[in-house]
Formats: sequence, structure tokens, C-alpha cells
Amino acid sequence: MARRRKGRDISGWLVVDKPAGPTSTAVVNKVRWALDANKAGHAGTLDPEATGVLAIALGEATKTVPFITDALKAYVFTVRLGAATNTDDAEGEIIATRDLRPDDEAIKQALGAFVGDIEQVPPQFSAVKIDGERAYKRARSGEEMALAARPLFVESLLLIDRPDADHAVLEMVCGKGGYVRSIARDLGAALGCHGHVTELRRTWSGPFDVEDGLSLARIEEMARTPGLHDFVLPLETGLADLPEVAATAEGAARLRNGNPGMVLAQGIDYGEECWAAFDGRAVAVGRYKAGELHPSRVFNTGG
Repeated sequence: MARRRKGRDISGWLVVDKPAGPTSTAVVNKVRWALDANKAGHAGTLDPEATGVLAIALGEATKTVPFITDALKAYVFTVRLGAATNTDDAEGEIIATRDLRPDDEAIKQALGAFVGDIEQVPPQFSAVKIDGERAYKRARSGEEMALAARPLFVESLLLIDRPDADHAVLEMVCGKGGYVRSIARDLGAALGCHGHVTELRRTWSGPFDVEDGLSLARIEEMARTPGLHDFVLPLETGLADLPEVAATAEGAARLRNGNPGMVLAQGIDYGEECWAAFDGRAVAVGRYKAGELHPSRVFNTGG
């Protein structure tokens, strides 16, 4: 017999304004404890020193995590010009320096090469797996690896501030799998001056905005109280980027059992991915085919 998870059945999303220091996993564990939830996960890792939006999925909402992971995200980050580090951020050792400092116009001109569909090599210190082992574990032992480039869509990359000659503040909107540290490293290389990230903040991720996020201190203050539950967003928030169709009563019953179910849809193309609702609650995600939804994910939220 499977061992029952401890905690309560809670489904929804809690937006955290992550501070610098804790890992994303540590934040998930803190939220799970604070809400006494039996299941939780996050939609997109932030490095320990990064801050900003960390969307925590609870219960059945964990089934919607891929839709947030795939959604566009925005980052504001500071690049230190003139120095490269082995981690591509301020936590690492400086491995190269140069006195050259490009002006604002040179930076703006260089940013164009990083917009659109690009190829990006992950940092040496990253969670990418090499022969089953995390790259950062090998990097810690001094090994230098030839990591394969990965595709990344960058919608925009802008210079938004220049506090001094040594620093440039950028804002990037990108898709899944982007490494801001790689952008800083490659921009520094393109400018001929080296570069690494000193500060990084995720300002929004899909439908979740940092202005709606709770600090860890506030979460700890409200832990195990009804007040914290008031900040839990509906499971359906994670489906904001997908079109919605309405399930019939019979269709909802069939969908909940994992079978194709009848839905009422307008403006949905054959084979398009969408989600079905019944009585205001998400029932399933799947592909629309001739009046039916063929489910790929079914939500067990009662009803």
C-alpha cells in the first residue's frame, strides 16, 4: 500500500518574492510547511542569490507547472563589466579582467545579437547533466566541460540603467531554459571587456508578478493560520496562457475518468491545446478534437 503524504489537500498557487540566500527547494519546503500542504513544487528555479518571483504550485496545481515553465519570464539584472568569473556571477572566482569599458551606445548595439531565437551555452556551474552528473559538481572539482549550446527565445533585452562605467542594468524577457549568467558572460565577450552577473531579480513569470509575491518573513509570520490561505491563487491561474472551453456535465464526468469528453468551444482549432472547466473549476487539459477534449492532464479537485 502506498504511503499517504502528510499534510492537507490544498490545490492552488502561492507567489513568493524570494530573497537572496535560500535555494528554490528550501522555499518550496517552507511554503509547504507553512500551509501544511501535502504536495508542493515550483515553476522555474532561481539561483540561491537571485530574488523575485518564485511561483509555488500546491496539490493538483503541480500538474500545471509545465505551462508556467514554458511561459515568458522577465528578469532585471546587473552586469559587472571588466571581469569574468568561473561561475559567471559574483559568487565565483575572477578568472579574467580587462580595463575596457564600453559606452551605452556600444552596449545597446551589442544587445541586438541576443534577441530572437538564439543558441546559448549554459554556465559551467549549472544543473545541466553530463553523463548523468550535474555540471556544477564536475566544475567544483576543477573540470572544464564543453557544454552543448541550447536554444533560447529572447523577446527583448534592453539597457535600462548605467549606474557607473563598471555596471550595466538590463531587462530581459525570455522563454524557457534561459541562463541570465550566460547572457552576461556572452555580452561581456561580445563587447571585448568580459562580464558577469552581480544582481538578478525575476519580476514576473507567466501570469505571476513580483508585486503579488509574499516575502518569506511574511509567510513565516502567517504560517499555519487561515490568513496565509487567503493568498493562495486558484489552480486555474496556472492555465492563463491556454484557451478555455466549457465541459458539459457528462463531458466533465468522462474527463475526470481520463476519457474524451464533450465540450462547448468557440474559436478553438482542431488539435489545439486547451483546458476544460465545469462549474468554474478546471477539469482537464488536453487537445480539442471535433467537440471533445482528449485529456492529457486530469485535475482531481473534487466535484
